[in-house]
This record gives sequence, structure tokens and C-alpha cells, in this order.
Amino acid sequence: MTSLRTYTVFVLLLTLCACKVGPNYQRPLLTVPGDYRGVAPDASTQPPPSAEPFAEMQWPAVFQDEVLQGLIKEALANNYDMRIAATRILQANASLGITRANQFPTVNGSASVVNQRSALYPGAPTFDTFGLQLDYIVDFWGQYRRATEAARATLLATQFGQSIVQTSLISSVASNYFLLRQFDFQLDYSKQTVKADTEILDLNNVKFKGGESAITDVYQAQVLVEQAEAEVITLKQSIAQAENNISILLGRNPGPVSRGLSLTEQPHLPEVPAGLPSALLRRRPDVRRAEENLVAANANVGVAKAAFFPQISLTGAFGAQSVAITRFLQGSATFWSVGGQVVQPIFQGGRIRSGYRLAWAQRDEAELLYKQTVQQAFGDVSNSLVGYTQSRLYRMKLEEQTKTYKDMASLANVRFQGGVTSFLEVQYYEQQYFLSALSLAQAWYTELQNYAQLYQALGGGWQQP
Repeated sequence: MTSLRTYTVFVLLLTLCACKVGPNYQRPLLTVPGDYRGVAPDASTQPPPSAEPFAEMQWPAVFQDEVLQGLIKEALANNYDMRIAATRILQANASLGITRANQFPTVNGSASVVNQRSALYPGAPTFDTFGLQLDYIVDFWGQYRRATEAARATLLATQFGQSIVQTSLISSVASNYFLLRQFDFQLDYSKQTVKADTEILDLNNVKFKGGESAITDVYQAQVLVEQAEAEVITLKQSIAQAENNISILLGRNPGPVSRGLSLTEQPHLPEVPAGLPSALLRRRPDVRRAEENLVAANANVGVAKAAFFPQISLTGAFGAQSVAITRFLQGSATFWSVGGQVVQPIFQGGRIRSGYRLAWAQRDEAELLYKQTVQQAFGDVSNSLVGYTQSRLYRMKLEEQTKTYKDMASLANVRFQGGVTSFLEVQYYEQQYFLSALSLAQAWYTELQNYAQLYQALGGGWQQP
């Protein structure tokens, strides 16, 4: 028993004296701008400093169309990319459990029955044997603790990977829905134009047959009708394809999609409180994932460094052997043993050193990828801010242009009815008004698309309430 106590004390001392070789993680130094490029130039139009940052708003507060909210909820529940990301988290969690198990001893039990018979000893007995075998590799240099640290960081990186999928999915569903509403808007307008132009064509036919106008007026009116009819055909195709794309995002088979508010009724903030660039380091899930990958690579350097040092393994055995089961654990039938072993690598052909260099190279790569991801994140936000601000100004200017063309088309029609000008002038302004109205719908979509992309660029949509 004295030997067993000594052995136990020895194991405890080894555990207390254990360390972790390799570098401890420290976040790399980054150059963070004081503000985003692309914020509204007029300070008087910017949101107050106390305004809630855009990215911290829950997505239902950003996309307020109730039908769109229902589509996003369905996508988050059924989209295959989201479900695949969830299974990857389960895999990473299981991998962490496997790696962490290396820090603990392994205990195996065995039992056997041996029946011996021979011509010399016909009455040889049957031996029953039971035993427990304990094996423990002392994590003196922190090899397994560093490996667990790396596995835990990989799990977090996988969870942030799912968050990346979620923010991208929300943005994609919203953008595709806005695109669908653009096509709906354009289709309604094109159908109205077909009806109005058909009435003009009928009137010109009557005037031509009455000798009041030339056949060219009929042809020019016919061109307006054909132009609008062709647009209707194209838009019906685009609507069906947009519905199919949304259905796939929702995890459905291609089919129709419900509608809510019209394109021009979608609520959105005129000025977005972007917040401070330094906050982007914790908001963007891709930045968080890149940092956790760096944490894992940094820990793997410690795993590789520990391979240079001796490996201390301890073993223990306890068991009993008897000619009868009832005599187990009695007297001399029991046996036990303890032992230890130290293995020091001497010559590995450069394998350990190369593994250490590989771990450092992978760690350096992970740091560069992290810095690149941070820089790209700042660029995404700046581009999205510029895109949203300028697309909004462009849409407002296009509204003015469309109204001007509408007034010019009405005036040209009055002039034509009064005999002051030919129908060619009417045709020109009607065409320009038609094309400008279609472009205005596209400008509305571009503004809303940039709105959704800005929310994603700022890292919104994955935080839980």
C-alpha cells in the first residue's frame, strides 16, 4: 500500500507541475479607422449619436413587411445551407469531445474463462480471470490542453460560420423579394400602358379612316402597344424565375410566393446609424470566425512544440484469478501493478521540427487571413454606405425625371389633339415616359437591395434577442 500511496502522490505532483508550451493567444494589432467612408456628408442629416446602431437592430425591425418576415422565418427554419451549417456545429462539438477526452485516463476491463484439458492432466481446472487496465498519458507539456483549446476555437468558428450563413440568407431573401416586387410593379405599369396605348391606337385608326390623320400615326401608335406588350411577356418570365429563386431559398420546390407591401411602400431608414468601426470586430460573424481560426492555429503551435519534449505515460492494473468465481477478491487470488514510462524523441528524420514549422506557417497564414477579413469588412461597409446613400439620391432624381416625362407626354398628346404637332412627338415622349417609369422601379429595387446589403455588411441579423 505504501507503494500505491507513493504512486498516487507522484501523479498528483506531475499534474500540479504541468504547463502549456507554445504561445498564448493575443489579438493582432489592427489599424481601425475612426469612421466609415461613405457616411452622409451633411452632418445635420446624420442620426444622433444615441441612435441604436443599425446592425444591433433585430431583423424584424429592419424588414417590416409582414409577408417578408414570414418568408425569412421559413428560410431560417428550412433552408438547406442553414441545416448543413447546423450539422457542422454538431460535428465540431463531437470533435471537441473526442479531443478533450485525451486529457483523461482510459480504463478498460477484461474477463476471461480458460478451460485447460490435456492427456497428462485430465483434471485440469477452469480458470476465471477478471482485470482492470488503466493507461494515462500525463499532459505535462499541455499538448492535449492546447489541442482542446484549438478544438474549442474550431467549434466557435463553426458557430460563427452558421451566423454568416444566416446573415447572408436574410439578405438574400429580402433582396430577392424586393426584386420580385420590382417586377410586379413593372408588370402592373406595363399592363396599364398596354391598355392606354391600345386606346390611342384605336383612336388613330378611327382618325385615319376618317381622313383626319396619316397612316404613319397608326404605325407609331402600334409601336407603343407592341413595346409594352413585349415588356409584359419579359416580366412574366422574370416573375416566375424570381419566385423560383425565393422558393429554393425557403427550402421549397419552385412555386408561387406570397406578396405583401408594394415596392414603394417598403419601410426603410433614410439615414442609417452605422456605429463605430471598432464595433465591427465583434459584430461581423466572418471576422469572429477568422479570429477563432487564428486562435485554433495559435494553439496548434503549442501542440507541435510539445512533441519535442518527453512523453510521460503511467499504467496500472488490478485483477483477480481463481478456479471459482466465488473466490474472486479473496487472499492471494488478487493482483495489482503500477508503472511509468518516459519516452523522449531522439531521431525522427526532421518530422517533429517540420511539423513545428508547419504549425507556425499555418498560424501566420491565419493571422493574415484575419487581418484581410477585417480590412474587407471595413471595405464592405463603406461600399454599402456609399451604395445606399447614392442609390437613394439617384431614385429621387429619377422620380423627378419620370414626372417630367409624364408631363411632356401629356402636353404632346394635347398638342397632337389640337393639330399643333404630329403623333411622332407623342410617340417619343410616351416611350421616354414608359422607359423612365421602368427605370424608376429598378432604382427603388437598387435602393432597397443596398439597404439589405448594408445590414449584412454591418453584421446584423444573427444576434439573438
